Amino acid sequence: MLKKIPVSRVILGMYVHELCGSWMDHPFWKSGFVLDDPHDLERLQKSSVTEIWIDPSRGLDTIEGETSEQASARSELVLREVAQKPVKENIADELRRATKIYERSKEAVTSMFNEVRMGQAINSEQTQMVVTEITQSVLRHPNALLSIVRIKQADEYTYMHSVAVSALMIALARQLDFGDEEVHEAGMAGLLHDVGKMAIDDAILNKPGSLTDDEFDQIKRHPEFAVRYLQKGSEPISRAVLEACYSHHEKIDGSGYPRGLKDEQISILSRMAAVCDVYDALTSDRPYKMGWGPSETIQRMAQWNGHFDARIFQAFVRSVGIYPIGSLVRLKSGRLAVVIEQNEKSLLVPRVKVFYSTRSNMHIEREVVNLAAPHCSDAIAARESREDWDFKDLDELWREQ
Repeated sequence: MLKKIPVSRVILGMYVHELCGSWMDHPFWKSGFVLDDPHDLERLQKSSVTEIWIDPSRGLDTIEGETSEQASARSELVLREVAQKPVKENIADELRRATKIYERSKEAVTSMFNEVRMGQAINSEQTQMVVTEITQSVLRHPNALLSIVRIKQADEYTYMHSVAVSALMIALARQLDFGDEEVHEAGMAGLLHDVGKMAIDDAILNKPGSLTDDEFDQIKRHPEFAVRYLQKGSEPISRAVLEACYSHHEKIDGSGYPRGLKDEQISILSRMAAVCDVYDALTSDRPYKMGWGPSETIQRMAQWNGHFDARIFQAFVRSVGIYPIGSLVRLKSGRLAVVIEQNEKSLLVPRVKVFYSTRSNMHIEREVVNLAAPHCSDAIAARESREDWDFKDLDELWREQ
């Protein structure tokens, strides 16, 4: 049974189920973890959080009348068990794997979309393979593949956008504690959500200027085309996936399309796809525009009241980070850095690679800084827009692990 306790009674070894208060008011990027780091306990005690929910079945519980010495002894026993748990995949290793998965997925999705254009049935075995590989990569390290697919070339956007949204959907589903089958279904929804665009002329999809009313009406029919096509296939597509393909452009306030649904009328997979679809679209280079930086995109999306489900958007931010990999940030020291890895427990203190001094306006020796380290005195002061700086190699900086 879950128990709410004041922060003053929290000890190492407790399983943190939920932190009370605003999700932006504490230093941890997710709930659902064993508090096993003394530095994390100190940061929790210094935060604005006053109470937390613990799960005694998965960690230590409070005991009435227990002294601090006795609590510490119990804590040590649990921490020994935690220390024996396997360490997740190193991001540098997973980046290499993710690059290969990206190439295989690109080939498979290009083939899939070409089959759709020719009116042929989708190769179900191939799509299942793509989703399975993406899922395995996200499980090994949630940020590696997400970062790789974000830097797709502008001329391959139509195909690789589907891979990116699939990966984002899988990461978000895991953040929302979906079961294995539901996670796979979320990945499938992401992979297929835009398949209806194959019925639309490329000249409209890649038009560099504003669309005419007639052209936008064509674009707005792609959910209809997707469902019509997928229902004709020999392999059954789940109702939840079909609904996500049809409703991922609906908005919480009812201003979306094709049906103008609102709030709970929109399925959960559709609400998830709405967030993932927009995030990847805004961070991607297109033939007619340059993408925004990851952190800038998160900031702007947070301001669109009525567009997204607030709970799902918050979970999405936790899955990619307030400062996603590849974000350009300015530190309090005046140095510029690019985010290279998320801190597993905190939204605010990722690992970064510094490379430029705003005080001397010169490139400096590259250095990896773990902003969560106890001895680190630096911190992120602000986001920086990529458009304001003429750096050509930002993506190479974070990929060089």
